[in-house]
Amino acid sequence: MTTDARLSSLTSSAYQQALEVIASVEPRIAEATRQELVDQRGSLKLIASENYASPAVLLTMGTWFSDKYAEGTVGHRFYAGCQNVDTVEALAAEHARELFGAPYAYAQPHSGIDANLVAYWSILAHRVESPALQRLGAKNVNELTEADWESLRGELGNQRLLGMSLDAGGHLTHGFRPNISGKMFHQQQYGTDPETGLLDYDVVRAKAKEFKPLVLVAGYSAYPRRVNFATMREIADEVGATLMVDMAHFAGLVAGKVFTGDEDPVPHAHVVTTTTHKSLRGPRGGLVLAQEDYAPEVDRGCPMVLGGPLSHVMAAKAVALAEARQPEFRTYAQQVADNAKSLADGFLSRGARLVTGGTDNHIVLLDVSGFGLTGRQAESALLEAGVVTNRNSVPQDPNGAWYTSGIRLGTPALTTRGFGHDEFDRVAELMVHVLQNTQPGTTKDGKASKASYVLGDGVADKVRAASAEMLDKHPLYPGLDLA
Repeated sequence: MTTDARLSSLTSSAYQQALEVIASVEPRIAEATRQELVDQRGSLKLIASENYASPAVLLTMGTWFSDKYAEGTVGHRFYAGCQNVDTVEALAAEHARELFGAPYAYAQPHSGIDANLVAYWSILAHRVESPALQRLGAKNVNELTEADWESLRGELGNQRLLGMSLDAGGHLTHGFRPNISGKMFHQQQYGTDPETGLLDYDVVRAKAKEFKPLVLVAGYSAYPRRVNFATMREIADEVGATLMVDMAHFAGLVAGKVFTGDEDPVPHAHVVTTTTHKSLRGPRGGLVLAQEDYAPEVDRGCPMVLGGPLSHVMAAKAVALAEARQPEFRTYAQQVADNAKSLADGFLSRGARLVTGGTDNHIVLLDVSGFGLTGRQAESALLEAGVVTNRNSVPQDPNGAWYTSGIRLGTPALTTRGFGHDEFDRVAELMVHVLQNTQPGTTKDGKASKASYVLGDGVADKVRAASAEMLDKHPLYPGLDLA
């Protein structure tokens, strides 16, 4: 038996037995788990923030590390018996530092939002709290008088943040008012050029000089182009801001050396945050990378922001980061970007409208208003046809953030399955076919609806059949048999 065949057999056995154990307690959970694999195998997954973790990563999360409390940091825990957690966290941080070339890495954040909160409060501690303590002759906030503490709280809660607006491609945590980031900071946002949809660095610079933020946030969740982080650092330095980059979406392209030089945020930013899933293809979780002078504050993420670390997930992060350090991951990352270009070209050749007119990362942002649809209608019609996407705002979106006018697409997941240029061109063809044959629905009183839709007869079945031909050639978790 070959090594691959042996690993497939072991994987199948592991999951079959795991599901049997689960079913002995709650069979409905076991069945939902089994059905999720069936559904993922049978659909075209194009959500830009999703991927497929390896069996090794998935299995690592299901261990007794889940049972252990480990507040604190490596070698400095508030609970006894954490020596094995120390090993896990140290390895995750080591792999992250080596993979990204970062001076410091913090592996505890439970999610990307947690990573951003750790980053924000670390920056506030570094830039506001520490100078205030020195000025007042105190070592920590516990030594402050009540009057001193009230003054410090006023300083901490009155700082400025400048981030990318949600409709331009930024994230909720980049200062969106309903999000905690928009409540804890006095915030303003920068957008993109209304004609091209591209970042205009001169406009960002002018806004930064006028607003003078403490934190300048770069990075995106729905911007289909690369960013010059060297220029963003220049802007931050000119106004005395800390540059924080959220690379949650494109971390895999940084790890895989698709983004280098000025497009690699790690050498230029003071603090970088990321998730470990998405294009990095790991477990659901977060990381913070930082320059050395910010490391002491980031290292206090627990208890500053976080509770007990998820040790089983940190172990899975270490495994995923070890995988990403292998040469084949660079091949994968480049294919992700190449496939996004193929998908974009497939849409453009069929007359579809793309925000910015294309892509040079892993994201394609499709403006569906040209089909007479809202994003919600398009998302629902595509899902009926077995194409999994998510609706997303486009710049100056007339339909707002709920109904939207766009569909965000990403290539990491199907690239993991082995899709290439021809398949992504075919995916574009199938999607255009669905959208061309979808009509807006009406409400009960006969008015135009932004949510309901009518898909042409037989379209869903035709697209599902065509998709199945491609999916069958690129099986998900090949060799994993749960029958």
